[in-house]
Amino acid sequence: MSEIQITPVRQPKWSSVHSHIRGLGLDKNGKALRVADGMIGQTEAREAAGLVVEMVRQGRLGGKGVLIVGPSGTGKTAIAVAMARELGEDTPFVAVNGSEVLAAENKTEFLMQAMRRAVGVRMRDEREVVTGVVTDLKYLKRTSPFYPYPVLGGAKVTLETKDDSGTFTVGPEVAQQLQELGVRKGDVIMIDVNTGEVRRLGRVREKAAVSYDIDVTENVEVPSGRVRSRREIVRTLTLHDIDASIAAQRAAFTIFGFLREESAISDEVRARTDELVKKLRDEGKAELVPGIMFIDDAHMLDIEAFSFLTKAMEGEFAPIIVLATNRGMTTIRGTDEVSPHGMPRDLLDRLLIITTRPYSEDEIREIIKVRAEEEDVELSDDALSALTKIGAERSLRYAVQLLQPAKLAAERRGSSRVEASDVEQVSKLFADLKTSIEYVEKYKDLLLR
Repeated sequence: MSEIQITPVRQPKWSSVHSHIRGLGLDKNGKALRVADGMIGQTEAREAAGLVVEMVRQGRLGGKGVLIVGPSGTGKTAIAVAMARELGEDTPFVAVNGSEVLAAENKTEFLMQAMRRAVGVRMRDEREVVTGVVTDLKYLKRTSPFYPYPVLGGAKVTLETKDDSGTFTVGPEVAQQLQELGVRKGDVIMIDVNTGEVRRLGRVREKAAVSYDIDVTENVEVPSGRVRSRREIVRTLTLHDIDASIAAQRAAFTIFGFLREESAISDEVRARTDELVKKLRDEGKAELVPGIMFIDDAHMLDIEAFSFLTKAMEGEFAPIIVLATNRGMTTIRGTDEVSPHGMPRDLLDRLLIITTRPYSEDEIREIIKVRAEEEDVELSDDALSALTKIGAERSLRYAVQLLQPAKLAAERRGSSRVEASDVEQVSKLFADLKTSIEYVEKYKDLLLR
């Protein structure tokens, strides 16, 4: 029986500053390469993160957490992003900031939902589906008494496999999914007969009516067997997805349940989810996929949140909790106690701690080169040297932020390549942290407090 992988797992959304990262940049023995997958330097930290990733894959990190600590601008968040890239799409990764937790109306509920989103459940089910290569697709229009123009009324799609072919007429809900996915001739799709859910599985290049030299869709083989058949479907959902589904079903049976908007999910619902997952796991129909919950600026959490995390780590369905901070000795929020990184010592004792260090000048140069390539900024050797010097003397973040302004300055003088003079010009226009502090000190009597 053929198997179809479906993994609608929530993926991390990161700012473009880390878009160049593809992974941890390790070789097959887990050793960090000097420059690989967009990662540069931080050899020990990357190798330690690689061990954490492997433990996550093997399910050997239960009841534990990880703390990434180091000065600002030393790649703590970059390492977390790289860990997510290494784990792949099938592993849930949830990223939050400590300030988000602190500002939440119910901190424990916020953290609980984040943790439940970070644990996947891979379930196997036999479903009736139609699968094949799209050889013809026509959208059907219909008139509506509420709209003057024709609206989408459905579609007629012809699918083909190596052994069979068939034409199907689908309703407007399925047709809308086909439009949203951008399905065209040559795509391999799968439609669940019972739910109408559409999945785009890839593209067969030789069957495409139009081909491109560069195509981001994965190339796949023409499916075999009958177009309409029963297949084993592998779905990866999160515990929170199941919680929300059960909660919605319960609300449907309450009076005016459809009008009720509930942000919290009851413990009773979560208990039912856990029982369901245990039952499916015992029957061999499901398996847990432990993911990562990443909390940046973890020093912003208070004692209530830390107590929750300490207890939650010991839960049966707990994800891998990764914290990051740039603080040294500081007060734990909600107490008068001073502790390393602003965290309770009993929590620190449960964490695997990964440390980062400031980048060397050579590493700063390589990082700027990688970011310049990612942002399509052509640098002269002198410009690269100037930015490297700025990164070493001021900050790496400031140097990287000057790339786009310097490119615009170069374009204004009619050049596509950034020179050292462009870097010098924009560095005078935009202040770094040190210059900003000097400015505040100089005009402290004129600035409002």
